[in-house]
Formats: sequence, structure tokens, C-alpha cells
Amino acid sequence: MKRLLAALGLVWLFLALAGAARAEEIFTSYHSDIGLAKDGTLTVTETIRAIVEGDQIKRGIYRDLPLTFTDANGRTAKVDFKLVSVERDGNAEPYRTESIKGGIRIYSGDADVFLSRGEHTFRFTYETARQIRFFGDHDELYWNVTGTDWAFPIEEASAAVTLPSGVRAEALDVFTGRYGATDKNARAVEEGDELMFTTTRRLQPGEGLTIAIKMPKGSIDRPSASTERLWWFRDNLAIIIAIAGLVIVVLYYSRAWLKVGRDPARGVMVPRWDAPDGISPALVNYIDNRGFSGEGWTALSAAALNLAVGGHVVLEDLKNSLVITSTGKAKAGRLQTGEAALLKAVEDQGGKLVIDKANGKIVQKAGADFRSAMEREHRGKYYKANTVYVVGGVVLSVLFLLAIFLFGNLDEENIGLVIVPVAAAFFVSVFAVGFGKSFRRQASLASRIVSVVVLGFIGFVAVSVFSGVFAFLVFEAVSSHQLPLLIAVGGIVLVNLLFFLLMGAPTPLGARMMDGIDGLRQYLTLAEKERMNMAGAPEMSPQHFETLLPYAVALGVEKPWSETFDRWLLTAAAGAAVYQPAWYHGDHFTAGSFGDRMGGFAGSMADTMTSSLPPPPKSSSSGFSSGGGFSGGGGGGGGGGGW
Repeated sequence: MKRLLAALGLVWLFLALAGAARAEEIFTSYHSDIGLAKDGTLTVTETIRAIVEGDQIKRGIYRDLPLTFTDANGRTAKVDFKLVSVERDGNAEPYRTESIKGGIRIYSGDADVFLSRGEHTFRFTYETARQIRFFGDHDELYWNVTGTDWAFPIEEASAAVTLPSGVRAEALDVFTGRYGATDKNARAVEEGDELMFTTTRRLQPGEGLTIAIKMPKGSIDRPSASTERLWWFRDNLAIIIAIAGLVIVVLYYSRAWLKVGRDPARGVMVPRWDAPDGISPALVNYIDNRGFSGEGWTALSAAALNLAVGGHVVLEDLKNSLVITSTGKAKAGRLQTGEAALLKAVEDQGGKLVIDKANGKIVQKAGADFRSAMEREHRGKYYKANTVYVVGGVVLSVLFLLAIFLFGNLDEENIGLVIVPVAAAFFVSVFAVGFGKSFRRQASLASRIVSVVVLGFIGFVAVSVFSGVFAFLVFEAVSSHQLPLLIAVGGIVLVNLLFFLLMGAPTPLGARMMDGIDGLRQYLTLAEKERMNMAGAPEMSPQHFETLLPYAVALGVEKPWSETFDRWLLTAAAGAAVYQPAWYHGDHFTAGSFGDRMGGFAGSMADTMTSSLPPPPKSSSSGFSSGGGFSGGGGGGGGGGGW
């Protein structure tokens, strides 16, 4: 009985060991037949026998092949490659390919078909060129037979090389082991017309076989000059497209700017105490800013003040709200467009428009109607943004950037040289536009302080981040000889940013109006002595102050204008020392305090309107934000695994 149990135990142990051996997925052999033609073309057939256990190899294997190499100048160049066939067990096998870093991955098999366990034979046949190295005294084939990136052991790796007719090898060499190793656990012999290379030990995962064949000079036809030019063009296609794109985009924008973007000649600016052509304060703001500043709320505030000064409305300052009440005064003639739209909004509310959070939607509609009315009448009359030309330049630039991606054969390391400058430019553009809007001259002091603080913080972070990224990009560009690509792509981006700022231009009428507006601004900010020395300038009075106050608000100089009037009050007769405008209900003003209070009220009207607006709707979407040789050197190589 004991003998029977011992025998059964031995049988069980034998079966267990046999099962464990069967469970290991390995390549029992890896053989490469390499035919070298006189023109340097290699025809390679790799026959791989694998033990399949359904672990890593379920549907088939994949083969990674590098398609780039580093030339004598240290530049990355592309080899020619053509996949001829993929077979399994002597029959054609379905396959698919995908691009990988610096090469191609070939998957054998079908996603819906699982392989049976046991030994299977996989065969990859492909043609490749530009793999021969030409030296002063010899030609050389330096070929990585297996690659060093396989996930499986290889029991035996071998290669059979056939040279062109009449060519004899002068020397053979072999290298085995991991990438960079110089072990020689392989033998190389010449058998008739073939050169045979065979490993003498098992290759572990990550180890490979590399061979080197030295041939007499002239054994392989050196590429013709036209072929080398074609290769150079293909290797540098991304840089060529980028430089061509930069030149064409610069020429396009330059021609467009010369045609429509140059500002007309400006006249001589002289101080003046009225608006050019009698235009409204709202239109002064619109022309001065080449469009509305602060989304039009400053212009709307100036329009409200002008209506009040004209006796059409009364303004009531309730600290937390602003009330605009119609007086019902008959209109002597037609009101200017923006003021007419605002007065209509007041009358639509029963003659009283309350500006506070409770009426945010009503205020929002009033502002939209005001801007729409102004735009309908004045768009394109004083300033042309020439948006069509800018859009054309952006589209042209995007086409060239897409061409770099599609036809430039960029490696993963070099894709960042295109993406990062574009992303950085987008960030800078959005930030600059947002900051520019918040830092208009018409913004309140508090807004300016907040903007400066935010700019300082974001600027510090941006400089820290982008300086590091820029340094890394420059290092990568220099090390990969792609600095011209980085410069050209960065140039395309900078040209778009530059001409986005330069392309818009005033019309001749707009330029004349801007001269007059600059003169009015200068008058409103002049020192008292300078103003008094102006020939024909009207004397300061409550009426003169009130007439120009809406224009001062429109130009963002209500503070100095109010302070000027305050100083006049201090020196005026005692009866004029107390001043209370009929169109304003709020704090009583006295000499010495008027400038701060009235200037503060007039300048903060736009902030009051903006703070009353309802918050924007929340989005319902979600997202997330040539030295010595070594193993792994030469052409070929790569590796693979199972899937």
C-alpha cells in the first residue's frame, strides 16, 4: 500500500511539473531570414514559434518595429517600411497596425478569435530600406534581429542573411543581452551564400540579438543625390511646413494690414471744452474705446447722467440701489440713440427704473437694448475691427498647424513643440482680454487694485510655470535638432497675436473724432491755471460742470473734473458754496467734499449696474478637466508581446 501511494505521489508530482512547464509562455525559436539587395533594400521574414497558454497570448502577438534612427548629424530620420504579410501556422492571418512612439505596432490575430493552447508559429514579412551605414572604407549592415523589448523568453534566436550576388563579408560580429550590453553569447558563421547567426543561450525577457556585417566599400549602391534630397525633405517636412506657414502667414497679415489695418493720419490734438460734432457721452465712450468698455455699462451710466443733466430723469442714490425716474419733460427734438433707448426702458417700468439685484433681469435687458441700439447705428462708422481678415489669418495658421500634425511625422517628443506654444498663446490671449476689460480707464479704483493684485499673482505663477516649460521645450528642441520647428510654430502664434491687436483701424471719420475726444479729455484733466490761460474757455460754473460731467464719466476722468469743480466751489461766493444739483437726490454736497462724493457716485454707477445683474446660468455638462556595437543597436529592433 505504501509503495502504491508513493508511486501515485510521484505521478502527481510529474504531472504538476509538466503542467507548470506547459504554463510558461515562451518563444521556442525566433528566426529571421534577411535578404539584402544591391540597392540596400532589406526583405525580412521573422518566424516566431510560441507556446500559447492563454495568459498573455490570447488572440495573437504584436510586433513593435522602430521606423526612425539617428543619423550622423544626430538628427532623427525615417526609414522606408512596407508590411508585406502576416501569417499564423502557415495561413494568412488578420492583422492591424497602429503608430507608436517612433515606430509601428503590428497586431496579429482577430479580437474575436482566441487561440488554442499549444505551439503556434507566427510569421511577419516586411521590406525596409535606408538601413545600411556607409563609411569611408566599408559598407555595413548593423541589424537588431529580435529587439530588446519582448515580454517573453526566447529559447533560441537566429538569423540567416543573404548578401547581394558577388558580395562577400569582410567581418562578422554579434551582441546579446539587454540594451547597451556587449555580451557575445552567439556564434556567427558563413555557410555557402548565407551568413548564419545563432544564440548560444536562452534570451530572457528584455534581452535580444544584434548582428553586424562588414562589407567592402561599394557593395551596396549609395543613395543618389535626388534620393537623399527626397529623404531630407521627408525627414524635415514638419520644419519645412512650419517655416513655409510662418512666411505665408506673415505675408498674408502684412498685405491685409497695408490694405485695411493702417490707422489714418491723425490731426493735431488741441484742448477743447465740448464733444466733437456734439456727439453724446455714450458715443464718446464707444469711439474712444473702439467699442464698448465694461460691456457698455460705463456708456450707459454716462447716458443716464446726460439725461439727468438735461432734465429728462432724476437720479436717486440709495447706497444699495440706484433709481432712475422720468420727469416727463417734453423732448425738444430727437434724443440721441443710446439715451432714447435708456429713457424708453425707464418709461416701460412705469417711469421708474430701480437698479438693484431684485430687478437684475430688467437691468440686463435695458443694457442689452442700449448696446443693440448703439451698435445698429454706429457699428463700422468710426472703427473697423477687420475681423474677417483676422479670421482668415487664424484659419490659414490652423491649416498649417494641422498639416504639421498630419504630414510632419512628428515623434511624441516633438508634438509638444507644436501644442505647447499654441496652448500658451490661447491662455495668454484669454487672460490678456479678460485683464484688459477689467483695467479699462473707466474702471473704479477698487477694480483696478483687484486687477493689479490678480495680475501680479497670476503673472508670477504663469512666469514660473511657462519659464520652466519654455526651458524644457528649448532643451528638447535643441537636443532633437528641432529648434527651427519650435521657432517657426512660436512665430506663427506670435504673428496672430500681434496682428489681432494691429488689424483694427479707425475710419477717417473715427480718427477725426478721436482727435477731438483726446482734446476734450485733456481739457477735463488740465490744471486750473492751464485751463484759465486757454483763450475762449468758458468760466467754471455749476452748469458748465454738469454739462461736461457725463463726458468725464465716459472718459474715466470724473474724479479730476469733480475735484476741479470742488476747488471752484471753495473760492466761489458764499451763496454758491452749498451746491445741490436738481437732478440728483442723495447726500448734500458742501465745498470741499463735492469732488469725492459726486465723483465717486458718478464713477460707481457702472459698478452698481453690473452688481445688479443676475449670475450667469450654470452649465449642466461635466468633464475632466559609429562607436562600438552593442545589443539593441542598429536598425530593426523593437519588441512586442501578447494580446
